Amino acid sequence: MKKTLVALALVAFALGAAQAQKLTAAGATFPYPIYSKWFNEYSAAHPGVEINYQSIGSGGGIRQVTTGVVDFGASDMPMDDAALAASKIKLIHIPTVMGAVVPVFNVPGVSDLRFSGSTLADIYLGKISTWDDAAVAKDNPGVKLPSQKIIVVHRSDGSGTSFIFADYLSKVSKEWAGGPGKSTSPGWPTGVGGKGNEGVAGLVRQLPGAIGYVELIYALQNKINYAAVKNEAGNYVKGSIEGVTEAAANVKNMPADYRVSITDAPGANTYPISSFTYLLIPATPINQANASTIKDMLSWIVKSGEGEASSLSYAPLPSSVQEKVLKTVYAMK
Repeated sequence: MKKTLVALALVAFALGAAQAQKLTAAGATFPYPIYSKWFNEYSAAHPGVEINYQSIGSGGGIRQVTTGVVDFGASDMPMDDAALAASKIKLIHIPTVMGAVVPVFNVPGVSDLRFSGSTLADIYLGKISTWDDAAVAKDNPGVKLPSQKIIVVHRSDGSGTSFIFADYLSKVSKEWAGGPGKSTSPGWPTGVGGKGNEGVAGLVRQLPGAIGYVELIYALQNKINYAAVKNEAGNYVKGSIEGVTEAAANVKNMPADYRVSITDAPGANTYPISSFTYLLIPATPINQANASTIKDMLSWIVKSGEGEASSLSYAPLPSSVQEKVLKTVYAMK
């Protein structure tokens, strides 16, 4: 009897193991808090499905998905035509949420700051090196600024957050556009690097006089001061769900492949350093056995996950984009 029970248990275990599905993914740190929540909830609602997401930066996510290391990748930077053409694996961009990249700072005695785009660019170009510089003072009338040295903090890894920030700087500063430009790893003229949004947030917290840039949720979770940024309309706006939503509202006709920039968008209350973030899905699944699960997971994200975005300070996709994304998902093989 014991042998029979043991045999039955082993058979049941083998059947369960056969049904288990493990999805691997890697990429952007920008959406990691919401992805972590979504993937855990999806796994809990679908016993046997495990999703392992590594928060390694957009550059790493693109490398791993284009070489077939993971089932899908994640990037805040939409891949350009050249990168898509060079990839051996045809990829589909699926926008998931929108977020704000905010300038975080650690200036003793100062809790509120404002920056114009030109001031931010000049700080990251190394042209402004102290907090009491005339340009910073002009943006912040009445604020007592110390003569402390500015410690510039940027990402050390290939980063979609860096791309969003550099994309914005390229639109507001000709010198930045003609110099470091926009990429996941700009040639930073000055500063120290931190790995991931987590690393940048940690350095800014530790270093008096520091300035950095992170996705909004990292500023909130780490209780770091973050500045308002001057938008195209001339208003200083702090990063928020509402400001990001208004930036996205300027996209009247979403491209069929969803690759679009919403930095420095028009609008009185638009937050200027806003962006979509994407999952990069192979058109032909890396592991065919996971194809239906990936498709179901994507539809679950749109139909159920979007409603949770604002709880982590991300802006959900506009309803029109959600409908478009669902059609794309349903059309997948």
